[in-house]
Amino acid sequence: MTINTNTIDQPDLQGLSEEEVRAIKVTKLREKGDTPFAYSYDRTHVADDITTKYDSLKSGDVCEESVSIAGRLISKRGHGKATFGHLLDMSGTIQFYANISALGADQFESLLQLDVGDILGIKGVPFRTKRGELSIKISSFELLTKAMLPLPEKYHGLQDKEQRYRMRYVDLIANPSVRDVFKTRSEVIFGMRQYLAEQGFLEVETPVLHHVYGGAAAQPFQTHHNELGQDLYLRIALELHLKRMMVGGFEKIYEIGRVFRNEGVSYKHNPEYTLLELYQAYVDYQDILVLTETLIAHLVKQVHSSYQIQYQDQTLDFTPPFRRLTLSDAVKMYAGVDLEDEASMRDKAKSVGIESAETLSKGHLITELYDKVVESQLIQPTVIMDYPWETSPLAKRKRDNPELVERFELIVNGMEVANAFSELNDPVDQQARFEDQIKAKADGWEDAHEMDEDFVTSLKYGMPPTGGVGIGIDRIVMLLTNSASIRDVICFPHMKLK
Repeated sequence: MTINTNTIDQPDLQGLSEEEVRAIKVTKLREKGDTPFAYSYDRTHVADDITTKYDSLKSGDVCEESVSIAGRLISKRGHGKATFGHLLDMSGTIQFYANISALGADQFESLLQLDVGDILGIKGVPFRTKRGELSIKISSFELLTKAMLPLPEKYHGLQDKEQRYRMRYVDLIANPSVRDVFKTRSEVIFGMRQYLAEQGFLEVETPVLHHVYGGAAAQPFQTHHNELGQDLYLRIALELHLKRMMVGGFEKIYEIGRVFRNEGVSYKHNPEYTLLELYQAYVDYQDILVLTETLIAHLVKQVHSSYQIQYQDQTLDFTPPFRRLTLSDAVKMYAGVDLEDEASMRDKAKSVGIESAETLSKGHLITELYDKVVESQLIQPTVIMDYPWETSPLAKRKRDNPELVERFELIVNGMEVANAFSELNDPVDQQARFEDQIKAKADGWEDAHEMDEDFVTSLKYGMPPTGGVGIGIDRIVMLLTNSASIRDVICFPHMKLK
């Protein structure tokens, strides 16, 4: 239905807010029996289609083919008996032109009465203006959705960062670069799925609600199931159920899913985030390292057509293979301590503010020094390998040194983006590791793992030699979109209530 707003009685609007004026317009439309909120619209093109298809039109050329598009009115300007404006849809913007002779006086006036922010459909023919801008000459239009709140001003509108996160729906309208970030995010996740499918991996799904939380060192969110009368936890990782599937006979699987950790918020932490975990039978962490490198390098090349990208003030090079360092060498190199001199390590830990530096086990001390001092200094993609066994209860011990486990983390620009193991599949060792975690929790380590008896039982049926990795998708997207904060790549990040 084409709505003629020109016939609406205009009350004295002086002193009313723009929101109040728009509300009056909606009321008047409804009183006339018209709807300001249409059900559908038959469009033939999106803005980018027209830009591509009719790019060859020269200044003054008019195409005879009629098109229809729909989108949000983001600007308009009148010139007597003619008006120009721009529509925004998911693909981009397109200019339109209307004049009173083509639309008629009533319809032309109705077009002038539309507000920036309204969603409309237009029909017309493509042409190129004398100034060279590809446009659509309108033959008819329909109001599809009346916007009851005004958009922010182009140059003085939604600028406050926190407000942009809280009102992401407006941020997406007002800032094309924000839309581009989330388009890239979609491309990255699609690229992951496509790449893993080509490698023979199956995508699976596992529970979000867990009886026992595990798979990571983190605090959970707790909830309650009324019908079953039991407490449950939002998952902090995908690992333990995916490994149960490996026991059941799957050999190459992955899941992309939300995980939830009841912990601090920072530029690289959000309580709810997206994780890729994959597991492959009959390989170890060295094989998984090659897979991780090639997958991430593939994504970088897919988005940027190069292995080198600009991130903030750094040029990052993702050309595989990535740099490799053992954890002990990294601590020696960047923290300046000899791991054989435990007293020196404890002095260093105290000097950088590590709590309980005197009582931490040697393995935890090394890891704390790494987290506090070393990680932030690793800018180029760097693989840190071989961690103390007591900090990695789900990884196999290193073959030539049982004090370590076969584990690596990939660090880029001071952020962990991947964490991988040769997966522990010995149920006796796993039981003992869980018991060690329980003792550690009793000694004050809140993030220690819980005992998962059912997982141990599953391992008793036999899990093949397996390598696995978890990759933080949000952090990958941060890097690929040059976003300074994880909140910039999560559409609706968690915010403190006002």
